[in-house]
Amino acid sequence: MIEQGKDSTATLRSLIDDLARDRPNDIWLTSADSGVSLTFSDVARFCKLLSSSISACGIACGSSVAIASPNSISSTLAFLATVYGGYRATPLNLVAGSKSISYALNHSGARLLLLADAAAPSIDAALSSDARGLRAQEDGLRIVRMQSDDRPDEWDWGAARKEEGLAVVDSDFSGAENSACQCAIEADTIGLLLYTSGTTGNPKGVLLSHANLIAAGANVALAHRLTREDVGLCVLPIYHINGLCVSVMGTLVSGGGLVMASRFSTQVFWRQISDFSCSWSSLVPTLFSYLLNDEGATRLETNRLRFVRSASAPLAPETQRLFEKRFSIPIIETMGLTETGSQILSNPLSDAERKIGSAGIAYGNEVMIGDEAGRAVGNDVEGEILVRGANVMSGYLNMAKATSDAFTSSGWFRTGDLGRMDSDGYVFVTGRLKELIIKGGENIAPREVDEALLLHTDTLEAAAFARPCAQYGQRVEACVILRESATSVDKNGGELPRSSKELESELLSHCQAILGKFKSPERIHIVSELPKGPSGKVQRLQLLSMLEGGD
Repeated sequence: MIEQGKDSTATLRSLIDDLARDRPNDIWLTSADSGVSLTFSDVARFCKLLSSSISACGIACGSSVAIASPNSISSTLAFLATVYGGYRATPLNLVAGSKSISYALNHSGARLLLLADAAAPSIDAALSSDARGLRAQEDGLRIVRMQSDDRPDEWDWGAARKEEGLAVVDSDFSGAENSACQCAIEADTIGLLLYTSGTTGNPKGVLLSHANLIAAGANVALAHRLTREDVGLCVLPIYHINGLCVSVMGTLVSGGGLVMASRFSTQVFWRQISDFSCSWSSLVPTLFSYLLNDEGATRLETNRLRFVRSASAPLAPETQRLFEKRFSIPIIETMGLTETGSQILSNPLSDAERKIGSAGIAYGNEVMIGDEAGRAVGNDVEGEILVRGANVMSGYLNMAKATSDAFTSSGWFRTGDLGRMDSDGYVFVTGRLKELIIKGGENIAPREVDEALLLHTDTLEAAAFARPCAQYGQRVEACVILRESATSVDKNGGELPRSSKELESELLSHCQAILGKFKSPERIHIVSELPKGPSGKVQRLQLLSMLEGGD
């Protein structure tokens, strides 16, 4: 483990106040869409204004304040101000569906919702699907319109939309910025409540303290050697732990700059890197595939770009090699979880030290490979990836047993991921415990099948999964998204269409040549999209139900 010293008593409030005092005129936050920028002094001022306005709504210290918004200056400040004021920021996953959103609103006990206009349709659906549960809340749900993406002082605190049976904010709280924060906070005060994706049941509410959040940002800064001279481009949603802790907390702790994009687009990614002189960005494997598939993509002037990092799902080695060869930019593969404030592992920046195919080594926390009893296994032996450190969550909200089950008796957090560690301390992720395909008593890692499929030139994305089977218990199948050029073949200067059966047969033969027949898929389904969470991670456990409607 590579360590870094940090103030164990710091809070997000003290961090922001210190930056505003020491570097008031340095720019921290810039909108990639509008170009509007805020200094550290601006950030502190808005945090005081918004947290005082939350207090004036009658929200008790430590209570949840829900945030429903795509990326923007306002959504970033909504998170910071909520935590700064001593409340529990609860960003809502806008792509999780109405059931999950309404569950998070109810389970968190949120009495205040900061709502961007762009998120209104998702919230409308959630409120309509579960108005009874929300009306049952003692104080109702107050809704504040985040009417400006760039100016939080223009939010409408006095004319919030009225929902049937729900309370609304009915007072004007402008001018509250000079009020002192009423909530006392400590390093162990909970600052973030973030819900996991919950693919097999209700999502869990992960509780991260001020200390957890700062440690998470410090681990990112340590691994990537971030300084005040660096500028990061955030294209991942900050209602997900990657965008929130890696980009927001990583730049705050390091004192660098942050460019916030409303979303990722292959059409403008390189332009944003160039226009704002960004030195790093965090992506997910799917986005690297999209950039590679964009034949017209050019690097433009990106001389300041030191690296791009990959997280949230394992990156196929072939994708990494092709990207680095084409764009001459190193990819730093990492690994993280919601429960650990994102990053727990990272490859070093040095080309000589990076190991393609590995999620890297531990920075700022301890990582171990353990057996079922939580005991360390030897080098290159597969087991569960365990982690321990200041970034690891305080627990799950109102889930004492789930919290207890998530830790070993010696305090290691069970990630649920399988992997092995080599003699140099590099971890190679081999799969998820819940996603293992067990065929005839033999364990097959879906990632191994994915990587074989991605070696084929026609494959853009791939995801293997298990289907129940009377003979073997489970059998291997896979879903594949093809590149645009894959549906035709050039013969004697002319293009001929290729059928799905032809394409499937070719891919099956390709897999069998690499993996052998036993591990290879029995069926390959050619699809137009894969079910994914907000980070871009494929939800394998949803693939079978997705196909059963028409296959």
